[in-house]
Amino acid sequence: MELKRVVITGLGALTPIGNTVPEFWDALIKGVSGAAPITHFDASNFKTKFACEVKNLKVEDFLEKKEIRKLDPFVQYALVATHEAVNDASLEFEKLDTNRIGVIWGSGIGGLKTFLDEVTNFAKGDGTPRFNPYFIPKMILDIAPGHISMKYGLRGPNFSTVSACASSTNALIDAMNYIRTGTADIIISGGSEAIINEAGIGGFNAMHALSTRNDDPQTASRPFDKDRDGFVTGEGAGVLILEELEHAKARGAKIYAELAGGGMSADANHLTAPHPEGLGARLVMGNALRDAGLNHLDIDYINVHGTSTPLGDISETKAIVDLFGAHAYELNISSTKSMTGHLLGAAGAVESIATVLAVKNDIIPPTINHFTDDPNIDPRLNLTFNEAQRRIVNAAQSNTFGFGGHNASVIFKKYEE
Repeated sequence: MELKRVVITGLGALTPIGNTVPEFWDALIKGVSGAAPITHFDASNFKTKFACEVKNLKVEDFLEKKEIRKLDPFVQYALVATHEAVNDASLEFEKLDTNRIGVIWGSGIGGLKTFLDEVTNFAKGDGTPRFNPYFIPKMILDIAPGHISMKYGLRGPNFSTVSACASSTNALIDAMNYIRTGTADIIISGGSEAIINEAGIGGFNAMHALSTRNDDPQTASRPFDKDRDGFVTGEGAGVLILEELEHAKARGAKIYAELAGGGMSADANHLTAPHPEGLGARLVMGNALRDAGLNHLDIDYINVHGTSTPLGDISETKAIVDLFGAHAYELNISSTKSMTGHLLGAAGAVESIATVLAVKNDIIPPTINHFTDDPNIDPRLNLTFNEAQRRIVNAAQSNTFGFGGHNASVIFKKYEE
């Protein structure tokens, strides 16, 4: 079976450093940090008192107030970002076969705020079960693509993928394959997360996963730096419109890049820690290259998982050197989590947007907050420290790894006829 080609025809982003794709990209290139003291709740008693929150969002500009009350923030974020992506792709659904347009979405945790609020209210009560009738529909992870499909009348494949921090990358891979095999013409794919609340921050603090650099939040996310002490939690959404090439050409759509392939693997090693030698990371990158029909020499840039954890950054760089060999030192590598924080299940989608725009614009966003080299990380690697760099980017890879050992990687390349 000859697989169809898949291209990106629209983008939408709601992030801690920009509420639209142009704002997000501009902040990335300038090296802006989205970290600041937490405003969503009183974090004064928590080990970590800062995060990368979405800022200055007026949800009522996109959704009716009566609708907002029925939606957890992670669904609100999904709908806001999708609105931008649909407009960016110039999708006129009334002129398209909506039976062949789907939504495949990723989230690692889903409606945590809703769950926390409802259980807290019950615990404070007299034991009488008084739960909001929207409790379950607000909380479940699959409700985000459900709402997107209902808003636009889309009847194609519709579901959520859950693989912790690899969730939205897995969603993109699934969406790509449905289009490749002719099941759908267009799929709205991405991810959203909204866990900056007492349960989210408290839970990750209990795992000792978060940075506690409360005196200087903006420099707390420092991937590959010797003094990194954990990741910084982020929130938001990213959306990519995936479209079959001939369908896109027939309607005169603009094309950002081609989604050439994707790979998946498992570490099969530890509940939360990566394989120390990066075996799962190496495997997933190799799988993505084979799926894309590319050689490792074809890759110019890797947007790495790079969370700013002591173990993760080392294992991922080892995997890159092992797989790419001498070419590893010709690559640009960067972690945009140094600016956005870690958007968990939405990370793959948001970082894929950064990767697509690097391919389109021939600019590598930086890894900010580098102060001290880590002797455990190969110094010959170009980790694009502190400033964006210009270079021709014909093909680029984006990696995401999740708790449980879930690995997913996608490859974008310049579109050519």
